[in-house]
Amino acid sequence: MASTRAAIRYAKAILDLANSKGVAEAVNNDMKSIASTIEVNEELSTFIQSPTIKVEVKESALLEVFAAVNGVTKGLFHLLFENKRFEILEAIALEYVKLFDENNGVEVATVTTAIPMDAALEAKVLAKIATFSDKKITIVNNVDASIIGGFILRIGDKQYNASVANRLQVLKRELAQN
Repeated sequence: MASTRAAIRYAKAILDLANSKGVAEAVNNDMKSIASTIEVNEELSTFIQSPTIKVEVKESALLEVFAAVNGVTKGLFHLLFENKRFEILEAIALEYVKLFDENNGVEVATVTTAIPMDAALEAKVLAKIATFSDKKITIVNNVDASIIGGFILRIGDKQYNASVANRLQVLKRELAQN
């Protein structure tokens, strides 16, 4: 889902407010929960996006679904109600998490593996990360059988490809040149 400039503005404003109230981490957990719930729940996503459902209904439904969230997060729901912008809620949540991590020196490393990572591979990946990043790292594991084996590591704009598929491609290119 494309993040909009508006989503970034909302996320920054909510983070500033959450920081000033000392609840940035609690709101970050809310935002992670909101983003993942909207992502996996197609009904909720369709409901939020629908132009025919009244904003009052959307706000009260969100307050019910996410009843346990922080007051700052509930304030965001009300702001989206006032501005009729519920369709960017997921983008705001994702931007907030990204900004929160940046502010706390946490970088997200996306690791693509052919099968889910075990502790041994995670240790190998963390060792590789330590060679080019001194930040706290959160690992997100994507599973893609097409890489055959090994792993592809992406942090920000840097990528390290240690997949079997990549090695086969390199070998194929070398053989073609000879």
